[in-house]
Formats: sequence, C-alpha cells, structure tokens
Amino acid sequence: MSITGIKGMNDILPEEIATWQFLEETARKIFATYGCQEIRVPVVEKTELFCRSIGETTDIVEKEMYTFNDKSDHSLTLRPEGTAPVMRSFIQHKLYNLDQVSKLYYMGPMFRYERPQKGRYRQFHQIGAEIIGIDDPRMDAQVLAMLSHYFEAVGLDDVSLQINSLGCPECRPAYRQTLIDFLQERMDQLCPDCQRRCSSNPLRVLDCKSKSCKEATVDAPSVLDHLCPSCDEHFATVQQRLNQLGTSYTINNRMVRGLDYYTKTTFEMVTNNLGAQNAVAAGGRYDGLVEELGGPALPGIGFAMGVERLVLLLQDKKIETPPPALFLATLGEEAELFAFKILNQLQREGIYAEMDFSGKSLKAQLRRADKLNCRYTIMIGENELATGSAQLKHMVDGEQQTIQLDGLLDGLRALLDDSAATSL
Repeated sequence: MSITGIKGMNDILPEEIATWQFLEETARKIFATYGCQEIRVPVVEKTELFCRSIGETTDIVEKEMYTFNDKSDHSLTLRPEGTAPVMRSFIQHKLYNLDQVSKLYYMGPMFRYERPQKGRYRQFHQIGAEIIGIDDPRMDAQVLAMLSHYFEAVGLDDVSLQINSLGCPECRPAYRQTLIDFLQERMDQLCPDCQRRCSSNPLRVLDCKSKSCKEATVDAPSVLDHLCPSCDEHFATVQQRLNQLGTSYTINNRMVRGLDYYTKTTFEMVTNNLGAQNAVAAGGRYDGLVEELGGPALPGIGFAMGVERLVLLLQDKKIETPPPALFLATLGEEAELFAFKILNQLQREGIYAEMDFSGKSLKAQLRRADKLNCRYTIMIGENELATGSAQLKHMVDGEQQTIQLDGLLDGLRALLDDSAATSL
C-alpha cells in the first residue's frame, strides 16, 4: 500500500509554485518599502506561549492546537499563528533595544486541527507583519495602506477593507458585560458553541456563522457605542488618515478577533469569491501583548494573510514559471560536448537553458523544446561544427537565422538580452 499525505496538509506542486513565489516576492518588495525586515521563527514553540498570548478559552487553544510532549516531557505546540512566536523572539533577543520602532514580517506554515475545507487546512501558510513600539493611529493607517498596496500589487481588486475598534482594557469590560446581558436573554437561540462562549468569550458570538446566532444577535449592542474617549479619538483618527491616503474601507461593528490580545483597531480584507471563508487577511492592534509575554510595555499592530486563500483568488491569473530561453539540440558526440559547455556557461550567467541528456533523436529534441515553450532552439551537429555555424530557430514564429559558433556565447547573450528587453 502506498503512503499518502496527511489530510489537510497539502503538497505544493511545481505547477503551482510560481503563484506562491509571486505572492512571497511581492510581499518582500512591498513590505521593504515600508521599512519592514524579515524574521524567521521556529514552527514549534512551548505550549505556554500560545496559552498566554492567544487565551486559554479561545477555540484555537481549546480545540485546534497540535500539542505534544517531547522526550523530556516538555509540552510543545506546532505554531497555530505567527504573532506570538515573533513577539517571543522580539522579547528574547531584546530587539526593542535596536530602535524605537521595530517593523518585522514573516512567512511560513502554521498548524491547526480543523476540518479541512476550501481555503482552510490543517497546515496552512501565512504572510504577516508586526509593527512594535508606537501606538499612534497614523501607524494603524499606514499598516492598512501597506496591506491595501500589497493587494493592488498582486492584482486582487475584488478585495475590500473592513475596520472596527475593540476598545481597550478601560472601556471593553463594560461593553463585555452589556453584551453578556444581551446574550443571556437569547441563550436558547444560540448554538452550543456560542452558549459556551457566552460567559468566557462573548465577543466571538458576534462572529459566529450559524444562522440562528446571526439572527439572535442582529440587534446586539455595538462596541463603537461603548468606546472610551481615548479609543473613540484613536479610531476617528485612523479613519481620517485612511481618507487622507485615499485608502477605501467600510466600518464593520460586528468584527471581532478570535484571539484575546487584540485592542483598539481591528481589520479584515474580505472577498465574496471564497464562500464562507471570506477573510483573506486579518489583524489589529495588540498594545498589551509584549508586556503580557514578559517584555517591556510596548504597543503593537500587525496582520496575517492566508496564502492558500490568495492562491485560490489568483487561480485564473495564470502566473507561470518562465520557460527556458534556449534549448540546445545536438546530434553526435562532438556536438553534445560542445553544447554541454555552452549550456553550463549560460546557466552560470543566470540564463535558463536546457538540452537533452537521454539520447533522443533530433526530431524528439525539437518536440521537447516546443513542449517546454523555449524561446529559441539552436541545432548543432557534425556539419555545424565543420562549417562553424548553426541554425537558431525562433520557436514562436518558426523563423531561423544563422549564428556563428565562434563566439557563440557572446552572440547568444546579446540575442537573449535583446529578446528580454523587447518583452518588457
């Protein structure tokens, strides 16, 4: 019996990888222009990290984490999200001593034990950013502008920004109690999960996808009506700055976050093209998280994007790996020796070229060049070596030209450079 992959943990095949690389490379380029630097953290952390940061009553900690004891009986967890590990590293290595503001980004796999479905898997990938050290609402607006810039750069114009405020430790407790009182009167209309959440994590009830819960909470009190003056001013300034930058958004006063550490500004990038899993990026401000994890009292704001969901949205864009610039088709041992050296020199200069290593006929080699979508094919045999020239075929229109073998590398280099410039 053959061994198959684990359900919900998917292979990323060569035919898909160009889209992944495009998304990752665009993130590196865009984020760098806003001053962000990449950080890489382990996929395994101490379980305590996620219990303290995410919250022990959240669904992630209660039901979704991959947790195990190692041979020293330490409880370890495959990271279910990226913010807590980045904060752990930020604190452990005292990155706050390097600059007043730390701008970090990351990308890589996360793990949650969930029922696999379209856009939601047990191993999934995120690209995220964390800005630590400043609580100015202008930074919130710039983070949102950076996120919008990224979506524009990858060509996703059917994604919209939604924002909300969750208040702070000063004003949220009163709203939380108001919401609990509201939910208690409608307990019999709530799903079993929300009945359980009602006292431990009542804000999550507003985010439930159950039809009965949506109907029961349609008139739920809005957190925006319970903000303290400081949070109200902060949220108003975020909106003012977004308007100034021309970054479009809508206010969604039912938006909450599934993690305990969020305060003030929260946001999502949503689409109508993925069914129930409509959020492709989400985040917010977490001003108490660094201190909660044992670091200094520094504010922060960040977000994460689901790469698999972005890939789904880009599936009609047909992002492909560039084909070989040149195929060297040979006939005879001497021609193969000559071409092999040229091939190696081209590849060392960063030019993608191919040739046959299986002894195929010249006709079969040309078929392979066509299958690989090579721009050019050069045919070299005994006659070509004897005359010192060969035929170079343009695979798009079939035109051929004679090219001298003496100085062949320089001739090919110039031809490929001109061809690349023409295609720009």
